[in-house]
Amino acid sequence: MNRRIVRGAFAGALLALVPAISACSTGEDAPAAEAAETVAFDGSHVSAASFAVAAAEDGVTIVDVRTPAEYAEGHLPGAVNIDVSAGDFQAQVATLDPEADYAVYCRSGNRSRAAIDVMTGEGVEHTVGLEGGIGAWTGDVVTD
Repeated sequence: MNRRIVRGAFAGALLALVPAISACSTGEDAPAAEAAETVAFDGSHVSAASFAVAAAEDGVTIVDVRTPAEYAEGHLPGAVNIDVSAGDFQAQVATLDPEADYAVYCRSGNRSRAAIDVMTGEGVEHTVGLEGGIGAWTGDVVTD
């Protein structure tokens, strides 16, 4: 169930451009570690650009908390579907690695907030949500 996502084309391109843009704006070569944005997995909701950065980090699991029907219509590449409205959502969350990082999204941001609350209650504290949900996403969306 826990599929891991590797750096996506959008996030990878974004990360590749940040050092170049920073170097152009300052006239100096900025180290990639300083130039690249980092996102705290602290349960907050972030912009689509920040979410892309978070989702591209090694070992992050992207979790789509919409219904299976919504997931089938289109989801982020590599996302796993754990329906927050399912009766066994809490039980599914209890099987997750509490030390891992999770990037969580839904349609608009409301269900992902509820999901993150449940996840935190189950000891999964390294989460970040997508503000505005998949509707705010500007990267790739796939169907399986």
